[in-house]
Amino acid sequence: MGWWMLFGGVFWVLLIGTLVYLFSSAFGRGAGDAPGRSETPLEVAKRRFAAGEISQEEYERIRETLLR
Repeated sequence: MGWWMLFGGVFWVLLIGTLVYLFSSAFGRGAGDAPGRSETPLEVAKRRFAAGEISQEEYERIRETLLR
């Protein structure tokens, strides 16, 4: 009875761990977390300018600095 009980416990721990891993990898990412895709510094500056976070002068200064 001892070995089967140990095997049963290990089985359930592995099963639950696998299910948690599968659910977290399937539903844990947001829309902006696409693997392999990150914004370049210039894209960040463009987005911030479009959102009104920085002025046109700031955007142009950042752009000139990045394109050197």
